Amino acid sequence: MENELFEKAPIHKAYLKLAMPVVLGMVVSLVYNMVDTWFIARTGDTSLVAGVSLCAPVFSLMLAFGDIFGLGASSVISRLFGARQYEESSHVHAFSFYTALGWSLVCALVMFVFKNPILRLLGAKEDTFASASAYYTWLAVGAPAIILSLVPNNTLRTEGLAFPAMIGTIIGSVLNIILDPIFIFTLGLGAAGAAIATVLSNAVTVILYIVVLLKKSKNLSIKLSDYKASASDIGQLFAIGLPASITNLMQSFAIMMTNRYLLPYGTDKIAALGIAMKVNMIVMLTMVGFAFGGQPLYGYSYGAGNTDRLKKTLRFALTVELTFSVVMTALFILLAPGIIRIFIKDPAVVSSGTQILRALVVSMPLMGVILVLTTLFQSAGKALPAFILSLSRQGLVLLLMLILLSALFGYYGVIYAQAASDLITCLISVILTKTSHVFTKPALKST
Repeated sequence: MENELFEKAPIHKAYLKLAMPVVLGMVVSLVYNMVDTWFIARTGDTSLVAGVSLCAPVFSLMLAFGDIFGLGASSVISRLFGARQYEESSHVHAFSFYTALGWSLVCALVMFVFKNPILRLLGAKEDTFASASAYYTWLAVGAPAIILSLVPNNTLRTEGLAFPAMIGTIIGSVLNIILDPIFIFTLGLGAAGAAIATVLSNAVTVILYIVVLLKKSKNLSIKLSDYKASASDIGQLFAIGLPASITNLMQSFAIMMTNRYLLPYGTDKIAALGIAMKVNMIVMLTMVGFAFGGQPLYGYSYGAGNTDRLKKTLRFALTVELTFSVVMTALFILLAPGIIRIFIKDPAVVSSGTQILRALVVSMPLMGVILVLTTLFQSAGKALPAFILSLSRQGLVLLLMLILLSALFGYYGVIYAQAASDLITCLISVILTKTSHVFTKPALKST
């Protein structure tokens, strides 16, 4: 356990040491997602592309399940480390690891038993069913690796092992990029090949994480004998993990609802939104990486009752997010037309994409504040504020803004609904920070 890093190192040094590997891991994952999409599209088979796309919600749900145990455990463990309750942290980690494994096996079984009804529910028709089924089947096989990988990916950072966590993510992503063309084209496996590449890369990542846990970690146990966390810690794990997973699900909800409200304005608007969101994702994931990078520091300082260091960490995180987001907002607003043209040349889509991209990035600084404060609540075990924010920005508040602004301003109301939601959610997050006593009431005390 790197107590020096968490207790005495300068805030900027500790924060960046933990955050930069997360940011780099996010960027590599984004590159993998774009390349993966490109390889699938290169088949030229629209039914295959559509079939794989239909399974995207299943993959997102697996990631959400993994986050329940990964983010939930990292919140509890970082506070336990701050309170120097190392034995209990070992129990929490073993619980999260094996419970995630058990849950992933249940998910795989359910996916196989209810395969056809689930595929129909996802929208698979006669022309897409074969491809969707092939991709879905291998996702079910790989459910344990996909879900389990999210646990050490998050918990390793609590012990200062952010770099090994990043290496695991990068190796998995690069391996996936290498395997995609081999399985899809060389072996001619199509949709199944894309899924097999994803499953194998996640399996390798899990193996790498297990090696790191066994060789480098001192307090993150994966011994079955340590599977005995207290009821209080288990409750805290789920109280934080469930809202964190809801945040991921709300991203899919936001895309779905925005698409629905844009549909009356033409398919070119839907295409423009897809491109603009891909571009926006580059900045958004970087900001998520910077926000999540501070999680172990927040939790450790909160658990140790060191409110002064907690406040300084928060101020530094906000400075980083706001500086980065303001610069990127200015650049994207200025360069939006050229950026959209990189992806598509159609004048109508370029025009719409420029408008949508500018609408998305204008509220980036507000999103930075929301991300930092949400991470703070999760780290401090403040379940209710974390849950409220999880349902707000891309959930209930966004839906309300879509309904209201589309009725008042039509197309422009739809594309600026996210910015309006960010403004309201940011105000809510500030109010929650003022009223949650996050700087005055430690959740854990040394025993």
